[in-house]
Formats: sequence, C-alpha cells, structure tokens
Amino acid sequence: MNKLTVKDIDVTGKRVLVRVDFNVPVGKDGSISDDTRIRASLPTIEYLIKKRCRIVLCSHFDRPDGKVVESMRLAPVAKRLSELLGVHVEALKDCIGPEVEAAVSKLRDGEIALLENVRFHPGEESNKPEFALALSRLADVYVNDAFGASHRSHASVVGVAQYLPAVSGFLMEKEIDSLGGALENPERPFAVVVGGAKVSGKLGVLDNVIDKVNLLLIGGGMVATFLKSRGYGTGSSLVENDKLDYVRRLAEKASLSGVKLLLPVDLVVAEKLEAGSDVKVVPAAGVPENLVIADIGPETIEQYSRELKACKTVVWNGPMGVFEVPEFARGTRGIAEIISNLKAKTIIGGGSTAEAVNEMGLDKKMYHVSTGGGASLEFLEGKVLPGVAALRDK
Repeated sequence: MNKLTVKDIDVTGKRVLVRVDFNVPVGKDGSISDDTRIRASLPTIEYLIKKRCRIVLCSHFDRPDGKVVESMRLAPVAKRLSELLGVHVEALKDCIGPEVEAAVSKLRDGEIALLENVRFHPGEESNKPEFALALSRLADVYVNDAFGASHRSHASVVGVAQYLPAVSGFLMEKEIDSLGGALENPERPFAVVVGGAKVSGKLGVLDNVIDKVNLLLIGGGMVATFLKSRGYGTGSSLVENDKLDYVRRLAEKASLSGVKLLLPVDLVVAEKLEAGSDVKVVPAAGVPENLVIADIGPETIEQYSRELKACKTVVWNGPMGVFEVPEFARGTRGIAEIISNLKAKTIIGGGSTAEAVNEMGLDKKMYHVSTGGGASLEFLEGKVLPGVAALRDK
C-alpha cells in the first residue's frame, strides 16, 4: 500500500480521531448479532492504547437520513467494544459541538470515547465542510480504518482528511494489501469466482478481472443471462436481455486471452425462490419453462472444486444461489467449504459472500474476509476509493 499508516507517524499522547465501520447487524431485540466489524477494528485501537493516545472513535450506523433515530444510537456498540477491549468505552450523546469537545478534553492517555452516529447530522453524507471541520476539532491526527465506508465521499471519511494529518489504520492496510495484491500480483493460477443476482451488478468486476485471471467461474442468478446468450432456455429466470451481447463479448475476450470461463453444468431449479419450495436438479441446458434458477447443482460444485484445487490465488465475490433460503444454499456452502480448504491465498470480497462465510464459521480458514460490501466491490472493479485517496501518500 502506498499510503501512510498509523505506524508511520508519531501518535504518542495525541488525540486521534479514528473512523471505524461499526455499522453492524442487530437483532430484533437491539442486540448485536455479528460483531465481526468491531473485532476487525481492535488491532488499530489496541495499538493506539499502547501509544497512550486519547482515542475518539466515529462511525455511522444504518440510514437515519440526517435525523436522530433512537434505535440507531451507538451505545450498544460501545458496550460490546468495552467487553472486547476489557476497558471502558464512553458512548457520547452527539458527535460534534461544545459538549462533545468538553468530554473529549477530559480523556486521559489511553482512554476511549465513541461519538454518536455521524449520520444523525445531514452534513455527514453531504460532506459539508462545516461538519468535517467540527469533527476535526476533536483531534490532532485522523486515522481511517473504515474500509467498508471508504467508497463514500462523506465528511467523516473524506472531509476530515482536509483538516488533519490523515493516515490508514491496520484494517484498511490489510484490506488494500489483500485485495490489491490479488489483483496486481497474484500467485498463479489465479481464479475469480463471481456470483450474484445480475450481470449488471458485476459488470465492473468482470471487466476488471477478465484479462488478469486464469480461471473465471460464474454462479448465481446471473447464470441465466450467460445461458441465454448461448441459446439455452432459462425457464422463468430473470434474464437481462440488454446484457446478452456483453456476456458474448466477455466470453470471446476470455477465449482470446486464454482465460478459462466456466458456467454451471447443472442447476437447482424451483417454481418460486421461497423456503419450502420443491426443488429439482436439471442440466444447465435444460431448464424447464415454468421453473427458475435458484442455485448451482452438485455436478457444478464438483467441477468447480476440481478447477479451484489447482489455484494459488482465489477471489470470491457473490453467492452461488439464493443462499438465504436453506433449499438453495448448497452451492454457496459447497464453494465456501472448497475455498476454505485450499492451499492458496483465499480472499472473500465482502457483502453477502462474507456474510455466508461468517455464518458457516469458515472466516478463520480464509486468508482474508473483507469487511466492505460496496467498498470491496468497487475496489475489485478497479475504482479508486475516495476514503483511500484522501490519505497521505508514503
């Protein structure tokens, strides 16, 4: 990574504003159901504690649209973070203003305050300079450790970096090095597995990787568009007819580049994409008229497994089927298990793919599971993330 990290500057005893991504899932009772993103922030926070910094954490949570929403306060996150760190984290009632500044001024070396949800203020998402300046008054140094929010040009992500020395945290560094290293200098053979509902949602990824990979494996609902482009029936599956020429060109480009592009050989189909539906496995070239593609089939799992076992770098973004429904989860589970057991650098590209891997308890067996959904997608598309661009270069 060509950006300065928190280790590259002297932060000892300073006030440090750390942008974290604590936008975590919560249950109906308000309790945190997955603290992965909180745990991912610990190395940076623990480093700053050792450096006797006065630590001010800031994050967004959900979409309050610039208004205070009681159910979107960050106090439960502060409580969970306190438990993980073994030290008290003070949850403040706001993120800017005289009362917040007074509370931060009382912090002692190594103490931590968590600002209230920055999206309670409209100036956050509109990146108002006044809001960014108010945040910057709380610190001497800015550390961005929120990779998952760094595709947004928001005040706490980009704006603050205009007023304070801005560097990367350890999670940000790991995300960029892992994803960037795979795309720029992979150990080969290099495979990318792409799934998801629509081709249109993964155009950028497909365009960016097609001349970088040795193997491209396709799954998910987007399979229907690929199959129709080759003249196969797709039943009642969603087909993006305006993308048929695109996938034909992609296949042609893969062939000319010596890239092996594989589609499923069999599929799980059903009348509806709902729990309790009757399912059947059919050849990919024989989807019945009244049925919809819901998952890749067992022969495809076996074929993809054989291909992946030879690879040294694997990036996976997008589920293989409607994995939220148990009847259609076998493909995603199968690919997750295969990838987790590879002797390779395995990188999971965030979002629903990371959710599936975490739910299965396979995250620890992967080289890296990205904490960014939209951010990891844009990074894999080759885009420059505004939150990364705002940091100081080495």
